[in-house]
Amino acid sequence: MNVPIYQVDAFSSKLFGGNPAAICPLDDWLPDATMQAIAAENNLAETAFYIPKNGKYHLRWFTPGVEVDLCGHATLATAHVMMDIRREVSGRVAFESRSGELVVTEDGDLYALDFPARPPVEREIDPKLFDALGATPKLALAARDLFCVFETEAEVLALRPNMERLAAVDTFGTICTAPGSNCDFVSRFFAPGQGVPEDPVTGSSHCTLIPYWAARLGKKKLFARQLSPRGGEIWCEDRGERVSIAGKAVTYLEGTIVVS
Repeated sequence: MNVPIYQVDAFSSKLFGGNPAAICPLDDWLPDATMQAIAAENNLAETAFYIPKNGKYHLRWFTPGVEVDLCGHATLATAHVMMDIRREVSGRVAFESRSGELVVTEDGDLYALDFPARPPVEREIDPKLFDALGATPKLALAARDLFCVFETEAEVLALRPNMERLAAVDTFGTICTAPGSNCDFVSRFFAPGQGVPEDPVTGSSHCTLIPYWAARLGKKKLFARQLSPRGGEIWCEDRGERVSIAGKAVTYLEGTIVVS
């Protein structure tokens, strides 16, 4: 069986920036173990698979180690493949997913993701988190991920977590954030327990970042940067129970996987 594969740098206007994702269009789902093996072989933060079914598109995401319930950058990359490479849809696409319906709209050179908001709340935090990060945030909250707020961008940039210890903390991932020096806010995202030590740019973390910073800064539209080595730019909007997460995308490769 030959499976098409595309690799796209999401949340970036230039090649070798942003977050790379692999996208595999399918006629029907492959066995879960096969899709997981493809994701492990690709060794990217996420591999997305999509199928047409009953007049809709269904989307799933896999890290090298596990299937996840929501992924922003691979959803954006999938929309880019469908709209700009394969020309399957134009201007808008709605995906059925484990997180419900997810709509991506083309807005000039941006792809805007309509995602559910996940505001952070107070919760007892495992004290092993701070030892693993090697730093103590000003504020620690939680949504799906642990949410650590620091006072300065420099503190977030200086973080050097112990990934083995961080993987032992009871959380899907850890968001670290602070006010930005040339943007509204910055962040980094770590998920070593899911096979992703540091994610280059994380759409799903902005489901939590946007409502927090919109409330703190008193504004609905924000511009954010993710401070991974590759870097990423995210145009954000708080819409109450939903958020808009927008970015650019660049195609890196097109190819074929031979699945025996």
